[in-house]
Formats: sequence, C-alpha cells, structure tokens
Amino acid sequence: MYELWIVITAALTAVSCALVGSLLILRRMAMLGDAISHSVLLGIVISYLLFDTLALPALLLGALFAGLLTAWLSTAISQRSIIQPDASLGLVFIWMFALALVLIALFADRVHLDHHHVVFGEMAFLPFERWRWLDYDLGPRAFWIALALFGLNLSLLILAFDRLQLTSFAPGFAISLGVSVGFWHYLLVSLVSVTAVAAFDLMGSILVVAFLVIPGATAYLISQRLKPLLWLASVYAIAAVILGFGLAWWLDTALSAAMAFMSGLLFVLTLLIQRIRQVQQSKLPHHFSLNQLDAGEAKHIHHRKHD
Repeated sequence: MYELWIVITAALTAVSCALVGSLLILRRMAMLGDAISHSVLLGIVISYLLFDTLALPALLLGALFAGLLTAWLSTAISQRSIIQPDASLGLVFIWMFALALVLIALFADRVHLDHHHVVFGEMAFLPFERWRWLDYDLGPRAFWIALALFGLNLSLLILAFDRLQLTSFAPGFAISLGVSVGFWHYLLVSLVSVTAVAAFDLMGSILVVAFLVIPGATAYLISQRLKPLLWLASVYAIAAVILGFGLAWWLDTALSAAMAFMSGLLFVLTLLIQRIRQVQQSKLPHHFSLNQLDAGEAKHIHHRKHD
C-alpha cells in the first residue's frame, strides 16, 4: 500500500502538470513552464519569510506572485529592448531562481528548505504525513493535495475549454470576437504557478519541469488537436510515473530522476516511431505511382502488340 500511495499521488500530480503543460506547448510557451517552475521557489521563500509558515495558502499566494511577476517582467523586457522573448524569459527565471537560493543560504535558520529537496523532492516520504479526521485515517496529506490540484485543473479545462482552444489556436480571431486574450493568458500563467507550487513540494523542480513539458511535447508529435492532445499527454504522464517507479525500485535511485528519465525516453521512442511512419508514408505514393506506371506501360505495350 505504501508504494501504491506514491504511484497514485505522483500520477495525479503528473497529469495535472501535463494538462496545463499541453496548453503551453500549443501556445509555443513551453519555456514559460520551465521558468515558472523555477521562479516559484522565490515566491515560496518570500512567503515563508513574511508569514513564517509553509502552509499551502501562503505558498500559493507567493507562487502566484512569482509566476505573474515572471510573465510580466519577461514581456516588459522583450517589448522594451531588442532582447528576444525566450532570452528575456531565461534571464528572468534564472535571476529569480538564483535569488531564491541566495535567500535560502542567508536565512537558512528560518527557511526550512534544502537544495536536495528543492531539486529532487521527497516522494519516498509522502505516505508518512497523514491527514486524520476524528479517529479516521484519511490517507496521506500529499494524496489529497494532488487530488485537489487535479480536480482544479480538470474543472477549469472543462469549463473554459472553448475559450482556451480559441485563444491557443487563433488569438487574432479571438481578439476580433472580443475575447480577452490577455485575460486567458494570465489565467493560464496563474494555473501553471499554482500547479508548480503544489507539485514542487511533492516532486521537486526537476520533475515539475519534466511533466510540464515532456508529456505535452510527446503527445504533440501524434496529434495537434487539443482534446486528443490532452488525453495523450495524460496517458504519457501516467506511463512515465509507473515505468519510472519500476526503474527507481530496480536501480535503487531517486524516484524523481527515474520518472523524468522515463518521460524523456517515451518522447524519444515516440519521435522515432513517428519518424519511421513518416518515412514509410512518404514511400507509399511513390510505390503506388510506380505500380500504376508499370500497369500503364503494360497496357500500352499490349495495345501496340494488337495494333
């Protein structure tokens, strides 16, 4: 049961990341997911220094601040200078992540975060912190956080599916219809920030980045339609969790590193399979045209013989 709690919690968190990450892939904003997942650490540190607590509401407030600040600063820098948007985004999130690490080092006696926990998380210990109500054991606290995060992301995707689809595929057309593209952009940024900070404590920064980007990118190789993309990304995320858990158990290594590795391996395998299919399909018309040409030539020769 111990192992099952880890797999279920990790799978729920991975799917939550994959759902919002797929939207970032469609909008060509995958780098934003990487940026926010790193910059939310600054929000976590600042919220702890201000409120002296690691309670989830305070962390979410800090994460929202950090995520929105990342998006706003990177946009402002790219619009007011010759620096490209991706370069400005990299500049902002590296600076914010580095500042967070400096603050952790300066206030180590107050901020109970270590660098190993920040990078890799502590998934192996998730089942030990329980939630209890009266005399009932409701299960690991991390499971309920992951379930709430999954419910939040899924609910918003269902309720706002049409708007998110429109602003992702045709932002110019959405503006002509009076849809506020900026509102939906910052709503997505907020959702990514909340997802990142909720997943941060469970998985660590490496796995948050991996599941925000890789499952959606893998699914995008197969389908560019939003609904199939979301389904495929979720399947890939769950597969990476299960296979990664098996690999970590076999090699006795870090769970987050093994899951990130399997996620990348699934991407490479899917890319190779798609490439093989493309090569085969490119040969099919040529093959058929040769057959048709041979048949035409045979018919022509047959007529010449009879003439």
